[in-house]
Amino acid sequence: MSNSKILIVDDDDNICQLLTLYLVKEGYGAEVCHNGKDAIKLIKETKFDLVLLDVMMPEMDGYMTLTEVRKFSNVPIIMVSAKGEPMDKISGLDYGADDYVTKPFEPQELLSRIKAVFRRAQVHAVAEKENNNADLKFGELYISIKNYIVKINDKPLDMPPKEIELLHCLASQPMQVFTREQLLQKVWSSDYQGDARTVDVHIKRIREKLGISKSWRLNTVWGVGYKFEIL
Repeated sequence: MSNSKILIVDDDDNICQLLTLYLVKEGYGAEVCHNGKDAIKLIKETKFDLVLLDVMMPEMDGYMTLTEVRKFSNVPIIMVSAKGEPMDKISGLDYGADDYVTKPFEPQELLSRIKAVFRRAQVHAVAEKENNNADLKFGELYISIKNYIVKINDKPLDMPPKEIELLHCLASQPMQVFTREQLLQKVWSSDYQGDARTVDVHIKRIREKLGISKSWRLNTVWGVGYKFEIL
């Protein structure tokens, strides 16, 4: 997606200049800001095709910024951070990031990740046009992937985008068993370089939020994966 506009959010001037140089060379438009509060304002006022968001920033860190942005926008976001532990990556994705890149990084790796996120966004747009994102209702459970809303007994649940996408993926095909690898490909895409534990962590959090129902359950198929089961 050349000519796409990318917002760089990082308090390090050197990083911002370096990223701008690589992005412009690849044909992208680039804009820079140095803190989360300015980023939120810019994203509200300007249409960006993607955001590169640093985690460790003063005043408002990347996680807080991401949380606020996800309240009003589904713009693709790649977190860029020196924090490279597996749980750091899982936390970033859980907050609603589309990918997570660890500093220091090779420029070509970051550009490949950007292109992968754009490809996923295009696939998502096509799916919407083909009406594959219908609202789902099972007893007291309501899932709207178009509006990124999950409700129990008409009460909205606080659930980040990836949890909603994972739940919708399973619930859209009740009784079908999905392996962890299939769910990674469907929800995070084949370009995602994480492991199966990402799925397990998200399933655990979804279950905690949904509670127990007499109509359905999110079932573990031992040795295989997960399924959304109608009772």
